[in-house]
Amino acid sequence: MDSVRTPDSGTAEPGDTPAPAAPASLGKKVRSAARWSLINTVVMRLGNFATGIVLARFALGPAEWGVYGIAQTVLLVLLSANELGVSLAIVRWEGDPRRFAPTVLTLSTLSSGLLYVALFAAAPTVADLLGSPDAAGVLRVMCLCVVIGGVAAVPAQFLTRDFAQGKRMIIDGLNFVISTSLTLILAFQGWGAMSFAWGAVTGNFVTLVGCCLAAPGTLKYGWNPGQARELLRFGLPLAGASLLALAVVNVDTMVVGATLGNVALGFYVLAFNISGWPVRIISEAVRRVSFAGFSRLAETPEALAQGFSRALGVVVTATVPLCVLLAGLAGPAIELIYGRHWAPAAAALPWLMALGLIRIGSELAYDCLIAIGQRRSLFMVQGLWLVTLIPVLLVGAHLNGIVGAAQAHVLVGGGIVVPVFLYALSRGGVGVGLIARACAWPFLGGAVMTAIILGLEHPFGDGPFALLALSTLALAGYTLCILPSRDFLRGGGGGDRPQRGRHRSTAPVGPPNRT
Repeated sequence: MDSVRTPDSGTAEPGDTPAPAAPASLGKKVRSAARWSLINTVVMRLGNFATGIVLARFALGPAEWGVYGIAQTVLLVLLSANELGVSLAIVRWEGDPRRFAPTVLTLSTLSSGLLYVALFAAAPTVADLLGSPDAAGVLRVMCLCVVIGGVAAVPAQFLTRDFAQGKRMIIDGLNFVISTSLTLILAFQGWGAMSFAWGAVTGNFVTLVGCCLAAPGTLKYGWNPGQARELLRFGLPLAGASLLALAVVNVDTMVVGATLGNVALGFYVLAFNISGWPVRIISEAVRRVSFAGFSRLAETPEALAQGFSRALGVVVTATVPLCVLLAGLAGPAIELIYGRHWAPAAAALPWLMALGLIRIGSELAYDCLIAIGQRRSLFMVQGLWLVTLIPVLLVGAHLNGIVGAAQAHVLVGGGIVVPVFLYALSRGGVGVGLIARACAWPFLGGAVMTAIILGLEHPFGDGPFALLALSTLALAGYTLCILPSRDFLRGGGGGDRPQRGRHRSTAPVGPPNRT
């Protein structure tokens, strides 16, 4: 288990920053943190998966899931910018972060509190606009997480900076056990979507307490005007890009709820949640260490390009089989797991699985672009994504319901956003050749899996053992296809020479140390 780094004695000046970690030491830290993060994410997501099955089968219907989907969407959008992006400075800036952490905590708490007050007043209007008037009360309760998250951001980022994912696993485990227990108790007592809200608030409070205990001495308020200006200059563009990124992923919920109603939204939310399993299990585990890792490599373009391409290769290799299986076996899988009354969700799932694969690649690119200081490019990419997505979603939902909304996501993501991300990465020194090599064998394996599933699904049938046998055969075919990439994924293979991009790390080493 990683330990929290001991703070430097005295006050660090920007010029007195410690020497960067040796590559071997950094690699060891990243690998250890990635292992803990992956174990943490898999365990938590399996637990959430089991909880979702129990709630969907025995306690909540599509309408309640729709209300929950609206509240969760608003919460995620607010959380993307509640601390103005300033907490990332604790991970990114060099030197002792404890000298500016009190200012970060003050900014984060103030902005989160103001956001919650505004949301509390606007909750009825927001719920009406999103086609779910019943969601107003749930919004007011669930978005208390915004305030709690704003306070917890500072100790949590100290854990991220020190790659202390072992401690995060314990904290997240306590969050899961307590929040899930409360959610289940309230749901079976008839609280409906409000059970999710109080469960989320309780779990977030547990996380706050756990992070404070794991990173002692980090929850101190203070104010330095010079530091505040530098922090806002650093954080606001990141908060804007994060807000756009979350809006991109969640605007479909708003469109479906406003145009098709709560019941259709409930089916869509279930399908979207299933499509997010690979994203949450794999991408979330990687992203807990990717930004810190890319930041340490930001000054060495060739090392960064190789590191990004290898990380992308690992993520895509692990994700493709999950996406293909869930897409190809959508109907039988949903009926088997959730019951026949959730069958309408299966029609949208194959398209949303394709979106899940796009999301995983774009999120890794997001972290890389932040690490190399390409914040303006990132902001433009996310803005373009959102502006083009909204009208296409509206048309798709009107023409083909929840399936049309899912198709709209894939059309915009694959046809517009992926090429733009590739261009932005190439400007930062990550060549398209490296990216193509990272994805080639997994994509070939995905095509082979698809052919096996389509060819054998009808003869095998849709019983549990038939699905297991078909999945096993498809995974065997995939494994054979990706064997040639094992040296590249381990870092032993060569590769395209990284481009000499125009990137430079624009993140400062720290705010001015003014009294």
